Amino acid sequence: MRALVIGGGIGGPVTAMALQKAGVEATVHEAYARTADDKGAFLTLAPNGLHALGVLGIDHRDLGGFDTPMMEMRGASGRFLTRMPTGGAAGAIPSQTVRRADLSAALRDEAERRGIAVEHGKRLTDAVEQPDGTVVAAFADGTTATGDLLVGADGIGSRTRRLLDPAGPAPRYTGLLNTGGYARGVDVDATPGHLVMVFGRRAFFAYLRRAPGDVWWFANVPQAAEPTPAQLAARTPTWRAELERLFADDDSPALDLLAATPEILGPWTTTDLPHVPVWHRGRIGLVGDAAHAISPTSGQGASLAIEDGVLLARCVRDLGDPAAAFAALSATRRRRVERLITQAKRTSNLKIPNPVSRVLRDRVILPLVGRVAARATHDWVTDFRVDWDEPVTATTRP
Repeated sequence: MRALVIGGGIGGPVTAMALQKAGVEATVHEAYARTADDKGAFLTLAPNGLHALGVLGIDHRDLGGFDTPMMEMRGASGRFLTRMPTGGAAGAIPSQTVRRADLSAALRDEAERRGIAVEHGKRLTDAVEQPDGTVVAAFADGTTATGDLLVGADGIGSRTRRLLDPAGPAPRYTGLLNTGGYARGVDVDATPGHLVMVFGRRAFFAYLRRAPGDVWWFANVPQAAEPTPAQLAARTPTWRAELERLFADDDSPALDLLAATPEILGPWTTTDLPHVPVWHRGRIGLVGDAAHAISPTSGQGASLAIEDGVLLARCVRDLGDPAAAFAALSATRRRRVERLITQAKRTSNLKIPNPVSRVLRDRVILPLVGRVAARATHDWVTDFRVDWDEPVTATTRP
């Protein structure tokens, strides 16, 4: 059996390696050239995603990130609100923070090391299932490829998703703009690897001290109306000054970190996909953000994509029929991922407070969340584990 995997970011190489483990030959087709990699923004890999990588024999210490075991929340005045582990009460492996481009490159390099072909400059334009059961993919460069199944791991702007359902929903704007950067030569009073979140008066700011003089940070700026790409580009020249104004009245190191950041990323919009009706049709299906994009607030986007890839491969291995495998994945994954997307949207809303809700958030909601997390013995999000050896049948949940 041969698989065409569309997308060479995070979910694509993982899915290809998982399919290879299941005995399926896979080729990754990536729209961009490899030279498009840059350092860009960073993300969190949670214990559930790291465990799924472990199923494939990938050590989290080889991904270029660093341990992020704890997060601490503070108010605009600097008052401590709560703290909690990022990996859940039972997480033996701490979460990892890593640059997105570094993670993508590490996974892609590992896939190629295992003999998986990664073809660049292959932007999908069409995919059609043939009468003989094969799938033919067409690319913008005029080439085609044929396989027994096609996996769309092509992100929130997925071309595969639009081919499956042209009338499907567009990504939903969550009311927040994103930005971030890497401060150099300035230090903060924080334990290395502890994510400090400051719920400011006008915007949200978070930072991690990787090492002395090396601080990674991101911010979320509330904006009710979704800006166009042109409007975002127009703000770029004055973006640093805008952020300085937003954080000027907060008791946090935001201004020092902004001043020590040579290049401030963004702004860009935060979007998600709360419900995608069509995840698959026949031998063509979706994984990761293409099927269920989640707000970065969750810290789960990459981990869910990794889970998907491993679980899909297990379904293909045991059910044999790609169409049945896609159907099983869709039927059994929806509840988990859509519940997480809803939870992440609620968390995002905490970053867009009015004066009344800010008091409720700081004095009641966040301290309560911290106390519950401290008492928990199991976390349904981060303690999720993929059992590769468990057989999948028509009645089991992968």
